[in-house]
Amino acid sequence: MSGRPEILFPLFAEMTKLDGVGPKTAQAMVAIGLEKPRDLLFMLPYSGVDRQRRDSIRDVVAPATVTVEVEVGAHTPARKKGGPYRVTVQDSGTTFQLVFFHAQGDYLQKQLPTGQRRIVSGKIEIFDGIAQMVHPDHILRPEDAGDIPAFEPVYPLTAGLTQKTMAKAAASALDLAPALDEWIDPAQKARGGWPDWQDAVRMAHRPADVAALSATAPARTRLAYDELMAHQLTLALARAAARKTAGKPSVATGRLQSKVLKTLPFLPTGAQDRAIREISDDMAKPFRMNRLLQGDVGSGKTLVAFMALLVAVEAGGQGVMMAPTEILARQHLEGLQPLAEEAGVVLELLTGRDKGRERRAKLEALKRGDIQILVGTHAVFQKDVEFRDLRLAIIDEQHRFGVRQRLELGAKGQAVDVLVMTATPIPRSLALAQYGDMDVSVLDEKPPGRTPVKTALISTARIDEVVQHLQKAISEGRQAYWVCPLVEESEVVDMTAAEERFKRLRAILGEGVVGLVHGQMPPADKDAAMARFVAGQTKVLVATTVIEVGVNVPNASIMVIERAESFGLAQLHQLRGRVGRGSTASTCLLMYQAPLGETAERRLMILRESEDGFRISEEDLAIRGAGDVIGTAQSGLPKFRIADLERQAALMEVAQSDARALLAADPTLQSPRGRAARVLLWLMEQDKAIRLISVG
Repeated sequence: MSGRPEILFPLFAEMTKLDGVGPKTAQAMVAIGLEKPRDLLFMLPYSGVDRQRRDSIRDVVAPATVTVEVEVGAHTPARKKGGPYRVTVQDSGTTFQLVFFHAQGDYLQKQLPTGQRRIVSGKIEIFDGIAQMVHPDHILRPEDAGDIPAFEPVYPLTAGLTQKTMAKAAASALDLAPALDEWIDPAQKARGGWPDWQDAVRMAHRPADVAALSATAPARTRLAYDELMAHQLTLALARAAARKTAGKPSVATGRLQSKVLKTLPFLPTGAQDRAIREISDDMAKPFRMNRLLQGDVGSGKTLVAFMALLVAVEAGGQGVMMAPTEILARQHLEGLQPLAEEAGVVLELLTGRDKGRERRAKLEALKRGDIQILVGTHAVFQKDVEFRDLRLAIIDEQHRFGVRQRLELGAKGQAVDVLVMTATPIPRSLALAQYGDMDVSVLDEKPPGRTPVKTALISTARIDEVVQHLQKAISEGRQAYWVCPLVEESEVVDMTAAEERFKRLRAILGEGVVGLVHGQMPPADKDAAMARFVAGQTKVLVATTVIEVGVNVPNASIMVIERAESFGLAQLHQLRGRVGRGSTASTCLLMYQAPLGETAERRLMILRESEDGFRISEEDLAIRGAGDVIGTAQSGLPKFRIADLERQAALMEVAQSDARALLAADPTLQSPRGRAARVLLWLMEQDKAIRLISVG
């Protein structure tokens, strides 16, 4: 099945094939993403107007839309140019006026001949005690009354389009919608009470009442499900293609793991246990692992990662852990070192700083297999880095690594298992939409021993008090972060704001006490400034958001975020997670510029009440919508026309399990339902997925 199935040809034809769509209208439609009849089928009406016939306008509470049969009375032309032209009409109970501006008298005489009956539909308003209908939406002869639907759908418009044009074009597109074989699991369809695809499209475009417009109406739910199903099928096909790549089973013996577990001050949480088990099971299988480990700030990802690395070592192989920056790589090394000593495994660091003889010695040891676990930056991608037997690659912070790098890493070993770690809790529905090709493990419990962070809101007007508070804390030997506002315009403006704040704090707190990092600094300077703070030489670090991810300074117990209202919730949560890592009670001060808008206030309040990253990310999704939570630009998040990721998360889960089940039963989509699913993929323009199906 190389090309689009013939049954769909009409839906991918020119727009001008539709009733009432000429070249000019077709041009206007492109502005709202309508390029072919198929697009119009998926552009559903967003509201509707009740145009049921009434006997009289007498009992109507104006203003309201009314459809009524009238006898046309006298015409009163406008007195002055551009003034109102009035036509008196009578329904079964009362008289009222139809009013037109800039109207041609002879045209109106033809439309509304005195003494004849007409059906008029439009908005009734009271003006100077007289009921009026200004510019009726419809004027028809009684025998054509059927042309007005009792409930008229309202479509999104753009310049150059009217409701009439859209309704006519949509009706014409509906005539092209073919009856298609069913791709939804019959049991699921029956449970939801969902109509067939063709009926669903018709019902969605011809709603009987307001209820039919809601996202939960069966026809709409079905169409939303189709979109999610097509997307999940694509991800499942990508996952299946990845799983075809044979892996090397790495079977844990537990010999090294048990040594580490014995020395821990407390038991792993249930979530850590579960994640370790899921990863070990995957690594023992004969195909490649492609798993995402999602953990909130401080949920103990390091232990899980190390246990996974030990599986590789127990099975006689090597593991590598990658971090986006040298500072984070060093931190991973420090975090893993004590665990490695307990287990008795050899752990080494490889970064861009390794040069000459030292670097050569490390590479030889790696090739011999003497180094069992390597921690590094992207320096481990270089050509001359060879492993004896690489089994597992762990990548920290997904978004810094593209799929391409994941593949390069895979090439370092024979079908290396991949584990991606992210500290950004993503709501379940988005995780499925974005990482649906991966299996997901979630750490949603905090290990004991972390001090909760006290979060307070304080207005910018009280900045002097904040600085005093800071002075006192420093004199007691504590350290603090000071995060500068996020200025939308550019990083250069961010930099100026940070530099200003740095100078002012330095003037008050003293030379050498305050450090500065921002996005415009050369990486080496940034690393040096961070290193001074980590070593405790500087006490306050003024920063733009470059410190969001992963930095660990247990002695830092204060986080000041200036203009907190300009940050997203997830970002604020990440920043707050930089403190509360030691035994000292920690505080996060959210400084805001009064007065706060409603949404901003809601965001800051949620943060003050909750430390649960998953709850926070769900709220964030509800407030900002899917695109913003992950930052659409780099997320590759699909654009859904009908499905709503915020409100239909449960539907996404059903679609995922359904898509995976269908492919498990029918990997090449050859069964009748499989073939129907191929048509769905073409209909939803998932051409990428179609290329993944092995021609079978």
